[in-house]
Amino acid sequence: MTNAEPLGRSGAAETTYEIGFKRQIAIAATSFWGSPVRNRILLVATALLTIILLTAYGQILLNQWNVPFYNSLERRDLPEFIVQLKNFAFIASFLLLLNVVQTWLNQTAALYMREGLSRDIVDQWLTDRRAYRLSLSSPLGVNPDQRLHEDARKLSEMTTSLTIGLVQATILLVSFIGVLWQLSSGFVFHVGDTSFSIPGYMVWGAIFYASIASLASNLVGFRLTRINAERYAREADLRFSLMRTNENLEAIALARGEENQRQRIHSKIDDVVALIRQLAMALTNLTWVTAGFGWLALVVPTLIASPAYFAGTMSFGELMMSAAAFNQVHSALRWYVNNFDSIADWKATLLRVMSFRAALVDMDDFHPEGSEVLLERGTAEQLAFRSMTICAKPNGNSCAHAFRLREPDPVINFGERVMINGDQGVNRKLLFDALAGLWPWGGGSIDLPEQEILFVPQLDYLPEGPLRDALLFPAAASAFSDEEIAAALTRVGLHELTKSLDEHARWDRRLEKDEQMLLAFANLLLRRPQWIVFNDVLEGLEPETVERLSSIMSELQEATLIYIGRSGAFYDTMSPRLLHLEALPQTPPAL
Repeated sequence: MTNAEPLGRSGAAETTYEIGFKRQIAIAATSFWGSPVRNRILLVATALLTIILLTAYGQILLNQWNVPFYNSLERRDLPEFIVQLKNFAFIASFLLLLNVVQTWLNQTAALYMREGLSRDIVDQWLTDRRAYRLSLSSPLGVNPDQRLHEDARKLSEMTTSLTIGLVQATILLVSFIGVLWQLSSGFVFHVGDTSFSIPGYMVWGAIFYASIASLASNLVGFRLTRINAERYAREADLRFSLMRTNENLEAIALARGEENQRQRIHSKIDDVVALIRQLAMALTNLTWVTAGFGWLALVVPTLIASPAYFAGTMSFGELMMSAAAFNQVHSALRWYVNNFDSIADWKATLLRVMSFRAALVDMDDFHPEGSEVLLERGTAEQLAFRSMTICAKPNGNSCAHAFRLREPDPVINFGERVMINGDQGVNRKLLFDALAGLWPWGGGSIDLPEQEILFVPQLDYLPEGPLRDALLFPAAASAFSDEEIAAALTRVGLHELTKSLDEHARWDRRLEKDEQMLLAFANLLLRRPQWIVFNDVLEGLEPETVERLSSIMSELQEATLIYIGRSGAFYDTMSPRLLHLEALPQTPPAL
């Protein structure tokens, strides 16, 4: 098991980290309220509400226009027909202008939502080692790029679209339900010798029709949310496999492993295809409901209003006005039916993004089961180990393999040179991670010095972009002058790179391993930290590079150097104090 693997969990556990819908909404609301784009979104939302209200008013005018227009047709009144066409042109132009403005506001709202959500998720992800802790403790942190990018995009766009649609449907419902009630309030039904009236019977007809459609949609499409969530999880697995393959093409080619890796990727594709097949079947079944009720909606309004028309209490224009008002009320009521699949998709995306955000926040209070290595920031200029043990293979409350320092509670004072090696099979990197606060599994405590510690891994991270950024990471590009940068590069033997400081490239691929380590030491020379912990950085380098780096280490007189590894060059150059990691005896399993 490597350090990057989730401990004690399987890949299938990704979908088990679920939070209730109410908590999802609460997390989203908290995120929105703390977002720097909140005021911009609220301003756009106010403008959108105004436009929607004006659109509803325009649609009421258009609905009222039906009566004189269709009555003029019934009377064959050409002058009145032309007048009504002019009125229609005015109303249609007004609605067209509102539609264009609303489209622009819709896109602007979606843009601000995307900006706010994406920045919030990234900020929560890259905060105080949360991302690394999550990658160790949960499958959610292994391939988060799908949630950070695609899911965040979908959630922001769908939230905007569905919210605007719901508000617009609600306003239309409130606007037209009164119109429809008034139109159908005076009709009297005659059945034999009995006469009776149903106040607003067309309103009740629309509510009944939409309720049946909503109930049928729920019954048929209840599985969509789960299927969509599963699909996005498997899509993320496929994307991660493709990314890993692309990052390791050379190793795959050298091992002649294309066939094996192709089969692995095909298995991921099979998982995605299987879920898409389930989704296609579920959507097909849902279409029987949505399309069926949609086609019936063409004639249902006229059928419901026809008794009044044939009884002579309603003109042809009033019939068309009633049918149009019924369609508005019905379309508002069946908004849920028409958007059932979109709502299911939105709920699945909301679950993935908010559960990811909640898991990240929970990392602030993350503690492994059983004991843990406590890091305490001291006030003295020393680093002290207090009964520290490192668990290399945690398994719940037990530990399958652990190690400790042979020397009892050693203390490293400022300015010392210390080398920590270990028994065969002891994973020394875990001590490096424990010192950095990345590996809490174990026991005891470590008292850290008050000064900042700089940790240098075997392979440093080089961000994409100009070489200047890669060299100075994580410091700002403006922190050092070009002269200081050139001097540091020259000292480590990379003087030729001074001409490429502003060149954009994938420096982790362009530079050889030795050059990347030399670049890391140039960073050290610029930042001049007082405490430096190396993780076997001289291992596997060319002799000339090892000699140069050892020489640079000897010049760092104002820093404490702790080298975790077995480097003869470091030992010969620095004459360090030696500490030793030893494996603890394994407790035999109970019979």
